[in-house]
Amino acid sequence: METDYDVIILGAGAAGLSAGLYTTRAMMKTLILESLGSGGQLLITDEIDNYPGFPKGVKGPQLARDMEEQTVRFGAKLEYAEVEGVDDLEKPVKLVHAYERDYTAKAIIIATGGAHNKLGVPGEDHYSARGVSYCAVCDGNFFRGQDVVVVGGGDAALDEGYYLSGIVNSVTVIHRRDQLRATAILQERAFAKPNFKFLWSHVVQEFVGNEALEAARVKDLKTEEVYDYPTAAAFIYVGFHPNSAYLKGKLNMDSLGHIYTDIHMRTNIPGVYACGDIRAESTRQLGTAVGDGITAALAAYHDLTG
Repeated sequence: METDYDVIILGAGAAGLSAGLYTTRAMMKTLILESLGSGGQLLITDEIDNYPGFPKGVKGPQLARDMEEQTVRFGAKLEYAEVEGVDDLEKPVKLVHAYERDYTAKAIIIATGGAHNKLGVPGEDHYSARGVSYCAVCDGNFFRGQDVVVVGGGDAALDEGYYLSGIVNSVTVIHRRDQLRATAILQERAFAKPNFKFLWSHVVQEFVGNEALEAARVKDLKTEEVYDYPTAAAFIYVGFHPNSAYLKGKLNMDSLGHIYTDIHMRTNIPGVYACGDIRAESTRQLGTAVGDGITAALAAYHDLTG
């Protein structure tokens, strides 16, 4: 069975790089394909305080560089290429279509992650990592004792807002409707918190400030009034989409495109694994992404070697 590689890993985020570290150390010929830059979500995370082994924290981009260097040192080949599709997944030799060429492998580990939906308003990108965040667990501690806003009205907004309420002075939920979409238990829990506030029927039109975020410019949809709502941070939860469009119809997925796996990161097709943010039920945390990648690599090794 001639193939280019034993394993091809799609994506060089924390999950993909961790998988590559373990497959290469197991003497499996490994290729990692990445479309943008190694590190995934690490590249847009300024400070990481909740990853074990770094008591003073670590910069996301620095950790990404270190993880890439470590994985490549053990023999993984990293190429920057846009993956356009996959074929022959059920066959012993699986095919990956990249922008300029095709690759073959005995196993594929999918780690292309996902991305938080953005509001698409002025200032959102400018204040990213300077007050605008998409992860309360990652960044909430930087705003201890301050006033913050959460944008959204679903389960993620209230769940992350509740987490923040134990750290910050106050949490204001900005929601475009006059009622929440979150499950009843999450709503009950939020309404019972004295430092939870709500801006009903409001939308964010812009984020403003100087060096760091200072306010969310909001519009009251009922009165048409536009004003600046002071805040030290804005946590945005208006959805998350997995980067799995190129796999549509190939694997078992949920309605949003997250890939179903077992506890060993095996998908419904033998020799195909998924790990990190792209899989269903992922907690979307750095530590669990690393664990997923390691688990997928070990599963691939055992499946290929018998």
